[in-house]
Amino acid sequence: MKRQIHCVIMGGGRGTRLYPLTKLRCKPAVPLAGKYRLVDIPISNCINSGYNKIYLLSQFNTASLHRHVQDAYRFDRFGKGFVEILSAEQTEYGDDWYQGTADAVRRNLLHFHAEPDDIFVILSGDQLYRMDISKMVDEHIKRGAEVTVAAKPVSVDEASGLGLLSIGDDARITEFVEKPTDPQVISNLVPSEMKSHDGNSDRVLASMGIYVFNATSMFDALQGNAKDFGKEIIPSLVQDKDIRCHIFDDYWEDIGTVKAFFDANLQLTDPVPSFDFYDEDYPIYNYPDILPTAKLTHCDMDRTTVASGCMIGRSTFARCMLGVRSIVRDNCRFENVVMMGADHFKSNEEIDMPSSLTEAPDIGVGENSVIINAIIDKNARIGANVFLSPKGLQEGWVDQHNSVYFRDGILVIIKNAIVPEGTKIGEE
Repeated sequence: MKRQIHCVIMGGGRGTRLYPLTKLRCKPAVPLAGKYRLVDIPISNCINSGYNKIYLLSQFNTASLHRHVQDAYRFDRFGKGFVEILSAEQTEYGDDWYQGTADAVRRNLLHFHAEPDDIFVILSGDQLYRMDISKMVDEHIKRGAEVTVAAKPVSVDEASGLGLLSIGDDARITEFVEKPTDPQVISNLVPSEMKSHDGNSDRVLASMGIYVFNATSMFDALQGNAKDFGKEIIPSLVQDKDIRCHIFDDYWEDIGTVKAFFDANLQLTDPVPSFDFYDEDYPIYNYPDILPTAKLTHCDMDRTTVASGCMIGRSTFARCMLGVRSIVRDNCRFENVVMMGADHFKSNEEIDMPSSLTEAPDIGVGENSVIINAIIDKNARIGANVFLSPKGLQEGWVDQHNSVYFRDGILVIIKNAIVPEGTKIGEE
C-alpha cells in the first residue's frame, strides 16, 4: 500500500493571546491580510507541497471556521483530497476539551485511519510563513529519522518565548528546552557557527512547532498521558528516538498575539513586504471571490492595501489594511489601521444594540472620524465624528458598551461592535 501523508493542523485552544479577536471565533478563523483567514496559511502550504489529506483540530467557536473551509476547499472527487475539521467531541472515553496539542491528536487517531508506514505532519494554525513541506518530509525519510522538528535561527533576544534546541552530527537533536527564561541556558544552546563576534547578535535554533513523525513513532509517543508536543512529547523523545532537525531560514512569524497579528498585517503594506501574497508559484488559497472591484473617491493613500468590495470616500489613509467590503465615508483619517471589513454590505440580521442606544450607525465608519493604531473587526458600526486612539489608555475595555478593547498598545474594535456617533476614546 502506498505511504500516505497525513497533515494535521492544530487549531489551538481558546486563543486567549488573541482576545478579543477570538471572542466570537476560533483562532484559525481570524481574518488576515484583507481577504484570508489564519488557517489559509498552513492549508495552502500543504496543498502547494502536494499534500491534500488535511485535518484541522479545533474546539472553540468553530461555526465561522466551518463556513470558511466549506466555501474555500472543495476538492475534485477523483483526487480524494479533503480538509476535514475535527472538533472536540464527547465519547465513551471522555467528554472534556482537548488538553493540549498531543492530547488532541491522540483523541483523533481513529479518524486518521493511518497505517504503520504512513507519515504525520503536525502544523500550527497561527503562523505566517511559506514552506515546501515536501522537502522536510523527503529529508526526514532520506535520513531514516523517526521524528523531525522544523527549526528557525532566531536572535537570542527573541528566544525566551520559544522552544530551543541544539543539534549534533547529521542534524540529530541532542537537547530541547521549551521556552527557557534563563539567559545562561539560552546562551549554552547557541551553536558555534551562529555566534557573533560581539555577542549581541548570537542566534539559536527555535522550534517552529512543525513536526514530521513516522506513524509508528507517533503511536508510541501518544501511548502515555502527555498533553503537549512542545512541552512534553518532543523533549521526552530526544534520548529515545532518532529525532532530527530541519532548518528553515526564511520569513516565519508566530501571529498568536494581538501585537504580532497587527504588525504582521501592516508589514504587508510595505513596498517589499517580508511575506509576499503575490507569489504565483506558491499561492495562498481562499474562497472564490465574486465581489465587485473596490471603489475609491479622491482618496489620499500611503502604503495602504485595499481588498475587493471596498467603498472608500474622500478620506486619508497611512499604512492601512482595508479588508473586503470595508466602507469608510468622507473626511476620515486612518493611521496604522487593520480594518477587516464586513460579511455583507447591508446586514438584515438583528443587531445586538445596547439599551442606552436607540439607533445604530450603518456598517463601516461614519464621516469625519479619526482612527489611529487600531484593529477594526468585521461588521463594526462606527458612527460619524468618532475619535479612537490607544494613547493614554489602560488595558481592558475602554467604553461603556464593551465594544472597544485596549491590548498590546493597540485598540481593537470587536466584531459586530457598535461605536456611537461622537465617541471619543484616547488622546491624539
